[in-house]
Amino acid sequence: MSMYGRDPWGGPLEINAADSATDDDRSRNLQDFDRAALSRPLDETQQSWLLGPTEQKKKKYVDLGCIIVSRKIFVWTVGTLLFSAVLAGFITLIVKTVPRHRHSHGPPDNYTLALHKALMFFNAQRSGKLPKHNNVSWRGNSCLNDGKSDSSSITKDLVGGYYDAGDAIKFHFPASFAMTMLSWSVIEYSAKYEAAGELNHVKELIKWGNDYFLKTFNHSADSISTMVAQVGVGDTSGGSTNPNDHYCWMRPEDIDYERPVTECSSCSDLAAEMAASLAAASIVFKDNKAYSQKLVHGAKTLYQFSRQQRGRYSAGSADAATFYNSTSYWDEFIWGGAWLYYATGNSSYLQLATTTGLARHAGIFWGSIDNSVLSWDNKLAGAALLLSRLRLFLSPGYPYEEMLRTFHNHTSITMCSYLPTFTSWNRTRGGLIQLNHGSPQPLQYVANAAFLATLFSDYLEAADTPGWYCGPNFFTTEDLRKFAKSQIDYILGKNPRKMSYIVGFGNHYPKHVHHRGASIPKNKIRYNCKGGWKYRDSSKPNPNTLVGAMVAGPDKHDGFRDVRTNYNYTEPTIAGNAVPPMFPTPPPPPAPWKP
Repeated sequence: MSMYGRDPWGGPLEINAADSATDDDRSRNLQDFDRAALSRPLDETQQSWLLGPTEQKKKKYVDLGCIIVSRKIFVWTVGTLLFSAVLAGFITLIVKTVPRHRHSHGPPDNYTLALHKALMFFNAQRSGKLPKHNNVSWRGNSCLNDGKSDSSSITKDLVGGYYDAGDAIKFHFPASFAMTMLSWSVIEYSAKYEAAGELNHVKELIKWGNDYFLKTFNHSADSISTMVAQVGVGDTSGGSTNPNDHYCWMRPEDIDYERPVTECSSCSDLAAEMAASLAAASIVFKDNKAYSQKLVHGAKTLYQFSRQQRGRYSAGSADAATFYNSTSYWDEFIWGGAWLYYATGNSSYLQLATTTGLARHAGIFWGSIDNSVLSWDNKLAGAALLLSRLRLFLSPGYPYEEMLRTFHNHTSITMCSYLPTFTSWNRTRGGLIQLNHGSPQPLQYVANAAFLATLFSDYLEAADTPGWYCGPNFFTTEDLRKFAKSQIDYILGKNPRKMSYIVGFGNHYPKHVHHRGASIPKNKIRYNCKGGWKYRDSSKPNPNTLVGAMVAGPDKHDGFRDVRTNYNYTEPTIAGNAVPPMFPTPPPPPAPWKP
């Protein structure tokens, strides 16, 4: 049954035949009655109060001096002109006197404000020559010699990209994941970005990151044997005092020490993740055919390299193993293959992504709760949802259906684990889910889970499915949205400390963010490697606000120490910021009209 009748005013458009005949009869009878009533002459009294004074015979013509016209035409013409003038005057009066109502959109909701700010963090993390519209007043051009000073580097131009966190190292493994996630959010929610006025901005950020990735290998070649994994180092073990990106506390603009380039020839995880980033970006920029094809070609080259020369990128790098150690590359094989299938439509990538052996190595059959956590290291939960999307909307059938159903089941189990009904994960008293088992820096994992939950609920609704089963129990998409919203709300300030963990959002947020650029004033003074230590150790708030940075987060007791030297609480990362909140509220109804 339709929600609305055929007539928007509430009645049917058809006229009942019987009623119509009755009306015609009544009309005829009424006309007959009128003629009968007026057929006899009325006396003067009756005429006086019923019809007014007795009509006198009127002249048929009007003499205008120069012309004689019919009285009927003259009356009609004058009457029409007078009526038109009165009507125009009346309409003008109404327009002038009725108050004007401007239907403003009202102030942005909290999630839209948080989105604006979260994207600004990427502006602050830019390396290289900054665009004029970067809108971060305390940042400038930096590290313009990256790649040039290292004679062994495969490329001499490694200028650009993003700094990873509060330092100036460019770790390509988490940076690729950040760009993949940012592209995924745009692919799914471009209309929301556009409504928030951020679509062009976020696309520019994605292009900035992926243009840099194209510099890290020979993107024009069909096959490669090596790629760049990292620029800069941070190892300070053994009491080393050599200037580097962790020992020194300097603004990126003032860096004068050498920044080594780390390459790898067996880095399947890094290559497949970067392939995923380029492939996802090619979908974002599908309207720019030449650029999209350039990204796709680079993604194919990287993915082939990842498959041919097996190995973990961090196995050959002490620095990478210390800060962003990769546990395996099987999840990246599935993740990268799925994105390449979406970008190209080439079924060979889907065949690879749904290979039973890959899934087994990635842990899809293990039932480990940790495989429900999406992070820069483990992409299995994301890959499973991406392939569940394929099953829900395209349903390719044989020979993919069995493995796609397995990935779909994995996604369902992941979503079940997020719900507070189950005890898969501990939660703080304030309600924050502990996806890293109470270890420090929890918020990046929470933000990823909220994104996956929102996406899965939207997928189900788009597929006309009201929910999913967790064992014998049925849960609705609204249950997932409540979980996602509760976690984002916690991050934005609905927590025991009433603190927003997004810098610049709300009135109470971290003021001592672990970040070199934000903690040192831009005062035309160049502070050397050790010269900035006084600002690192200062108890004063940062002189520069790192707008939009999501810090590492509270501990398992909802506690938080706003201390610059404790990175476990106050350091942000681009991987953590890659999934901004996407819960825009519907526009308010228009104000009631009042004359």
